[in-house]
Amino acid sequence: MTASLRIAMAQLDFLVGDVAGNTERMIAAAARARTGLAADCVVFPELALTGSPPEDLLLRPAMDERVRAGLARLARETRGIDVIVGYPRRLGERLYNAASLLRDGEVVTTYHKQWLPNYSVFDEKRYFVAGTEPCVVPVKGIPVGLTVCEDIWRPGPVEQCVGAGARLVVNLNASPFHLGKRLEREAALRARALAAHVPMLYLNLVGGQDELVFDGESFVMDAAGAVTQRARAWKSELVVAEFCPDGEGGVAPVPGDVATPLSDEAALYRAIVLGVRDYVDKNRFSGAVIGLSGGIDSALTLAIAVDALGPGRVEAVMMPSRYTAAMSREDALAQAAALGVDCREIPIEPAFEAFLALLRGEFAGAPADTAEENIQARCRGIILMAISNKKGKIVLTTGNKSELAVGYATLYGDMAGGYAPIKDVPKTLVYRLARYRNALGAVIPERVFTRPPSAELAPDQKDEDSLPPYPVLDAILERYIERDMGAEQIVAEGFDASTVGRCIALVNRNEYKRRQASPGVRVSRRAFGRDRRYPITSGFDDAGAAPPRRDGEAPV
Repeated sequence: MTASLRIAMAQLDFLVGDVAGNTERMIAAAARARTGLAADCVVFPELALTGSPPEDLLLRPAMDERVRAGLARLARETRGIDVIVGYPRRLGERLYNAASLLRDGEVVTTYHKQWLPNYSVFDEKRYFVAGTEPCVVPVKGIPVGLTVCEDIWRPGPVEQCVGAGARLVVNLNASPFHLGKRLEREAALRARALAAHVPMLYLNLVGGQDELVFDGESFVMDAAGAVTQRARAWKSELVVAEFCPDGEGGVAPVPGDVATPLSDEAALYRAIVLGVRDYVDKNRFSGAVIGLSGGIDSALTLAIAVDALGPGRVEAVMMPSRYTAAMSREDALAQAAALGVDCREIPIEPAFEAFLALLRGEFAGAPADTAEENIQARCRGIILMAISNKKGKIVLTTGNKSELAVGYATLYGDMAGGYAPIKDVPKTLVYRLARYRNALGAVIPERVFTRPPSAELAPDQKDEDSLPPYPVLDAILERYIERDMGAEQIVAEGFDASTVGRCIALVNRNEYKRRQASPGVRVSRRAFGRDRRYPITSGFDDAGAAPPRRDGEAPV
């Protein structure tokens, strides 16, 4: 072992189900790694051939056929450089989450992932059978052990590789982002590196797939647990990592560029921008349309959309009612102008009056309440969806996690749309992200930050008329939703018992709304959607208090 080994980390964005297109991307990347970067080997992410997660596409016989054809083509057209690639491998009735090394047109060896995650957003045991054996293969004379994602989060597979002679361990990943994930990954890898006394290369996917978003941040760690190289977050790129003999029969990574970690706000903002861009582009929408209210949620959503798609692909619609304050209209128009977005104004008063007239008999003798409020929201939803149908633009909803948690939203009204960028962002964090975006260039008027939040569906309405102050609400929701704490535990931390009970009851009874909500970018440890699955109809009660109804949208 005399020469160094140069491995290109292909941190790329793939399209789920597009096996032919993903194969093309990998062939092109392998050619760049070989000729432009003088790499000896190129590594692609977990399940790169199918994109990740492929979900029930894995159950389609046609997918198996396309994967076999794509793998054969990848091997055939990447001669002159070793290729390590992740893909689903079917052997008879068994399907494995596999990683193979391709060399000179042949599949040299294949590893089957041993630890199959079955928690949070993962359900790999639905599809895959676990492997049991290590896989070590010489790459330019250096014994390299292959592992896949969860294999480095638990003891066993890395130590097996080293026991089989590996002097370097490569780990292929499709590891979705949530706040704090970088530190968790590095801690897991450090534990394995220190236990096995071996350097490791961690390659991650980048890009958005429905609710999930992958941040990249591929990195190299030496045998002492120090990060010696890190790729950038949220960037598709090829980065070469070099390993040299250490004089003791092993290898050591040559220090490279270590990308500076992003702040929480920067990481979250870029996650959502990439999630929106990939969802819109991969689903072939021409652009996006947003209902702009003059409030903080729609202001942040508009800024995200413009940063994701460019101002020319985004349309804003201001839909004032009899309850819309003049400052709301002024602030909405000012923000649209600052971002260079076309903003139309379509008053909903004629439609609202028409619906009230149609329902006059049904509503006779009943006082005005949330029924009238929700009609206004639904008028706006109809307008936005009509524009979407006519122009081929997706409606981006503007609701945040706090509202969705407690049902402070109208089905088929402000919840109407195709994608929800800030669905997993609590209200207090909405303000932080908006401040972060304004620090990059002021586009949200200061008054939007300082005025009390309001749905503006009734005279002098304020969110805090119906909900606890957002700092209190978000603190309770974080404990109940993300940490699974019960009412007694939350109260023990100093929160008012009646407020806690009411908040929990609101969360529990509004599952039916969340089940009908648009998908949105997952950025927390526990997002609504595939990450948190609760029954709509349930007799389980851990609230201790029944909440008042905000509207008449009870499940039937």
